[in-house]
Amino acid sequence: MNIPRSNCPRIIIIGGGFGGVSLAQKLRKKDVQVVLLDKNNYHTFQPLLYQVSTGGLEPDSIAYPLRKVLIGYDNFFFRLAEVTEILAEKKMLKTTIGEISYDYLIIATGSETNFFGNDELEKHAMAMKTIPQSLNLRSLILENFEQALLTDDYHERDALMNFVIVGGGPTGVELAGALAEIKKGILPKDYPDLDTRRAQINLVQGGDRLLNAMSDKASKKAEQFLEELGVQVWKNVRVTGYDGKTVRTKTDLTFETATLVWAAGVKGATIKGMDAKELLAGGHRLPVNEFNQVVGYKDIFAIGDIACMQTEDTPYGHPMMAQPAIQQGRNLGENLERLLEGKPLKPFQYKDKGSMATVGRNKAVCDLKNIRFQGVFAWFVWMFVHLFFLIGFRNRVVVFVNWVYNYVRFDREARLIIRPFKRDYSQFKD
Repeated sequence: MNIPRSNCPRIIIIGGGFGGVSLAQKLRKKDVQVVLLDKNNYHTFQPLLYQVSTGGLEPDSIAYPLRKVLIGYDNFFFRLAEVTEILAEKKMLKTTIGEISYDYLIIATGSETNFFGNDELEKHAMAMKTIPQSLNLRSLILENFEQALLTDDYHERDALMNFVIVGGGPTGVELAGALAEIKKGILPKDYPDLDTRRAQINLVQGGDRLLNAMSDKASKKAEQFLEELGVQVWKNVRVTGYDGKTVRTKTDLTFETATLVWAAGVKGATIKGMDAKELLAGGHRLPVNEFNQVVGYKDIFAIGDIACMQTEDTPYGHPMMAQPAIQQGRNLGENLERLLEGKPLKPFQYKDKGSMATVGRNKAVCDLKNIRFQGVFAWFVWMFVHLFFLIGFRNRVVVFVNWVYNYVRFDREARLIIRPFKRDYSQFKD
């Protein structure tokens, strides 16, 4: 890997997500050698992936080069590589570009879409956890409408304009709201020779309410907002399969659709060597103690979505969201310094800053620590918070300008099929 030897302890961070970047920034002035490994050379601001999928933003406005994060840091190195195996007994990593040893290892690999072992869903449904997946979804949405213009079969046309989103969490709610706004304000202008009123957006939730992690009031208000936008909300409906044409459920309810978006769950992105069954907590996450040390190891830590810190207050671990990852990264940075100095470690304490979700133009719900509110003000708060946590001044400016333009013009300029998503449409013909 051409990383020079050093007298300083070598700390390897696997993953350039919220946790990994937060930790790297905390270690920038410490007397250690830091090596950041990631299969991508950029950090992704995942909360805005749905806007890439729906043409509201270009991907470069929510991505930030990892090398740029490390500019000016002494004894910091980044390598574009995927870790294939952790050899804990040798304190070594196997990667796609070779092997490397470590003194301390931090696993910050984040999460991936969880299809709960359903191979059919994994094969045919669309995920939205990465920028390439979001671009695939954007292309498929646009290609479906282009294909709808070419068919004389009403059944096929309806299937092409029918969108089913499975999962009533923030991702599903925000995507459903964005698609509803596209149907209302953009499709009639882009496709005047197509009856876009027949387009349907279906949000399917396995539980009895949306946004389970938020208050009951926020849940009801989000559902109200969606219904006002024309989204059909289906609760207590569990999807069992999708063959690329028909969505099947546990009831007699079915959906004929060319697009099923799976937003019904995530699981920790484990690595060989740290994926043994005895190490896995709920959601394929590594169990860690209050210092984020992986249980059974003194020199291996895990932060963010991959880590499951079970306490009386968090029996299932902390939420798989950005804030716990950021806070754990900062706390671990302090603890690694304490560890090297022989000082006692500082237990991690999560400061819940609240939850929020946007449902569309002037519509959002916010549950902060001591206050809950919905509507226009919540929408402005949501925008401010997301702009604040974006990495890079340019990205903040670009996103802000795009949002203002989209709001004033009621338009989404990034409706581009840059990389076509190949789909066999013949199955929708009778």
